[in-house]
Amino acid sequence: MADLFPQPVAVLHQAAPAPAVRGARKPMKRGGYRDSGADIAFILRRAGIQVITPEPRPRADRDTGWTFPDTEEGVREALAAGATVLWANTVLHADHPLTHLTPRSGVRIVGQPAGVVERYDDKFVTNALLREAGLPVADSWLIADDAELPPAEAGYPLVVKPNRGRGSEGVRVVADPAACQEQVRALRAAGRFGQVCMAEAYLPGIECAVTVMPPGRYEVGIAEARFSEPWALPPVIRLNHIDGVAPYSGDEPVSANSRLIDAEERMGMRYAALLRQCERAAALIGARAPIRLDCREDAAGVLRLFDANMKPNMTGPGRPGRDDQDSLTAIAARAVGWSYDELLVNMLRQAWGEG
Repeated sequence: MADLFPQPVAVLHQAAPAPAVRGARKPMKRGGYRDSGADIAFILRRAGIQVITPEPRPRADRDTGWTFPDTEEGVREALAAGATVLWANTVLHADHPLTHLTPRSGVRIVGQPAGVVERYDDKFVTNALLREAGLPVADSWLIADDAELPPAEAGYPLVVKPNRGRGSEGVRVVADPAACQEQVRALRAAGRFGQVCMAEAYLPGIECAVTVMPPGRYEVGIAEARFSEPWALPPVIRLNHIDGVAPYSGDEPVSANSRLIDAEERMGMRYAALLRQCERAAALIGARAPIRLDCREDAAGVLRLFDANMKPNMTGPGRPGRDDQDSLTAIAARAVGWSYDELLVNMLRQAWGEG
């Protein structure tokens, strides 16, 4: 597979928090995704791909030295060192330094278009888009004031979450209006999430995560497959919820609370329909890299989409001490026969741009 990608690659990490958009802010992960960036760079280099790093021989047991900051200076440094492909393992937005690259620069990107991320990291906007397209989405209400509450017909319990949150950080199930108001005030006071929250119908059933890959050419086993539309990897079932919410990956590795759906379940009509719905969601969003759709059963057993993740976590095994760091996408990839290494190389092959 390495022979099919001769261009030098550099991986970017997030150097500073993304700006607030319409009152909501996506909080920065501690370390700015250096951990997954180091995993990616290490694996690609091990696969024989030329990976440009700030340090010539970064240590495999450390996150530092593998990735460049996603600043103007960091991007310039990566390009000056010879990179022609930039893996945007960071949170993009409309004024991100990558948007300042001219089409004639010849640089290709692994990641979403920045404008797509800024628009659809807004959970309320994304839910509205998918709902209007007829997809089964959890009902939701935007909350921009401490005194504001969802309409009475919303009913309880509800989930209160940041409108541009990350994973399950800041997510809480609330049983009544007083608890809802308390959580809204706590999120707004924290400052990390901005001033806009979202309340969402609580879905009490089975939860699963579906990764959707972008159109393109992939190696699956010994064959090459061409996909003209987004295509979904099999679902990963989430387990061990705490107070109704899946554990935050920063506190517990997803490998400890997730399992790949078994073959018999995968063949069932309900999951086949869910995969088609997730593929349609990715097409509506205009994804150019993997996205992850989180889904859960409502009280009637209907699987509903409730969260679109524009930059799914991409940690995985390979470096020392990382054996338990499978991401949900890496777990799903095993169902099509991909190791973590093969997943990353196939993602790299979908780099887009003028280069």
